[in-house]
Amino acid sequence: MDSHVEEGCSSETLAFMELAIEQAKDALNSLEVPVGCVIVEDGKVIASGRNRTTETRNATRHAEMEAIDVLLEQWQKSGLSVSEVAEKFSTCSLYVTCEPCIMCAAALSILGIKEVYYGCANDKFGGCGSILSLHCSSSKLPNSGDIAQRKDFKCTGGIMALEAVSLLRRFYEQGNPNGMNLIAQLQPYMMHMGT
Repeated sequence: MDSHVEEGCSSETLAFMELAIEQAKDALNSLEVPVGCVIVEDGKVIASGRNRTTETRNATRHAEMEAIDVLLEQWQKSGLSVSEVAEKFSTCSLYVTCEPCIMCAAALSILGIKEVYYGCANDKFGGCGSILSLHCSSSKLPNSGDIAQRKDFKCTGGIMALEAVSLLRRFYEQGNPNGMNLIAQLQPYMMHMGT
């Protein structure tokens, strides 16, 4: 992680993170894990996303992937070539309420995003320093040849982290009505094990 400082953040950075927080609130209201993001180019939001894993029944539909897909669809419709898409991603910044997971950080690296700003750290699955550091080439993971070269991106965390954690806490305190009740499912097995 390049830095963890909210003080000294520009008003623009805080405004974009507030928009990501709004996306996370939409996710919470939809009974999804409350993570939201926006992608910015030239000081303008060009895409946004929120977690939709439960709604889509697809564990890969994280906020970042949702926003990326919006952009890819827009750019494809406008006839951009693969190299033009790569060039555009290299000018974009992503603001997300929680550190991108390993999957999302790898995708952002392959796409060549310029920079990522996030709220709270992701100490279970974080791909921008908490678990792996996929945002920098010093990461010990090999590139995958000509198929998908990873590119470094600047990463700044700790922006509005308390707000992001508060939303996550609300979600987990209310329980996930769409999630599996593991205790209930394991109860028959636990009885056989004498627990």
